[in-house]
Amino acid sequence: MFRRVINILKSNSFFLFGARGTGKTKLLTTEFLPEISLRLDLLDPELEDRLVKSPNELNRILAQCPAGVEWILLDEVQRAPALLNIVHQRIEEGRFKFGLTGSSARKLKRGQANLLAGRAFTYRLHPLTHLELGDQFDLEEVLSWGSLPRTCTLKTQEERRAYLRTYVDTFLREEIIAEQIVRSLAPFRRFLDIAAQTNAEIVNYSAIARDVGADPNTVKAYFEVMEDTLVGYMLPAFGRSLRKQQRRAPKFFLFDCGVTRALERSLASPLQPASFSYGKLFEQFIVMEIMRLNDYLRKDSRLSYFRTKDDLEVDLVLERAGEKTIFIEIKSTARVTEAHVSQLNRLAAEFGECCFYCFSNDPLSKRIGKTACLHWKAGLSEIGMCR
Repeated sequence: MFRRVINILKSNSFFLFGARGTGKTKLLTTEFLPEISLRLDLLDPELEDRLVKSPNELNRILAQCPAGVEWILLDEVQRAPALLNIVHQRIEEGRFKFGLTGSSARKLKRGQANLLAGRAFTYRLHPLTHLELGDQFDLEEVLSWGSLPRTCTLKTQEERRAYLRTYVDTFLREEIIAEQIVRSLAPFRRFLDIAAQTNAEIVNYSAIARDVGADPNTVKAYFEVMEDTLVGYMLPAFGRSLRKQQRRAPKFFLFDCGVTRALERSLASPLQPASFSYGKLFEQFIVMEIMRLNDYLRKDSRLSYFRTKDDLEVDLVLERAGEKTIFIEIKSTARVTEAHVSQLNRLAAEFGECCFYCFSNDPLSKRIGKTACLHWKAGLSEIGMCR
């Protein structure tokens, strides 16, 4: 059992969104027992069918609850959005509190479902962070296999390969087809392969559309599907006006390194340190780790990347109200040199009071010019992304 960093307040009903396999139900049934006295799992086809056909069936179920029952858990609520009208009424009555999980908010939003107008807080659950893995954390393992909870409990590489391949297939079948998010599966299947190849890269919608055999607007919709099902994230371009013209297209990141390698079909190939693939996965890991901890710890930092048309680039920018802007270069090297931070130091001349960091695998802390070079764990602590 992994102790999760997320802090869900027990004083209020809530939505908990997260991709399949991130451990939503495990977290709630562990952290909230014995408060949750009734769990309704809409992945049960019979129960789903009953509640979709007759949402008022939920009222009849709740009427049977004995006195003292406070918490009701509804798993995968997006499968029966009409239930949220009943949930709204029962929250107003004040007897019950609801934990509402889902792997996609897309169906709720598009169906104009009742999102409870602030009566339920919203949280997101991600794959495991290095803090949650604790002594079990191993960078090479996480880069190779990701950090979905199930992956981290499997003992052999063969089991992990089988799980991740199944996960990708299950995502396609259950999330995309069953919920009718994408009508034409073949172009989307090709898109998934290309999305893995463009992971941690600036998105070129037109080029991807040509490769997929679809128009750019369709490709944009596919990326929205990835975001809405929480298996991918767009990192926007840094928004401050500068003398040099910046690129404006976002970068795209898949939510887990293991899923990235499964989509790339590279799970059978050992990951080689100092390789191009290793560097991209390390960047993905750091960006996702900061995004997850920023979310869990409620730091409210705005994340972006910076790149000009003459290719001066910084991997990650953090902006937080009332604090200095932070520029972070991410390098997988075990020995940071002046060449690794030359662009950061060039950029420092164009900005006022900002902080510049290089996060790497180098165990030695050092300062090169205006850049503080830190091991990535020390770096996360330095910018406040640890408890």
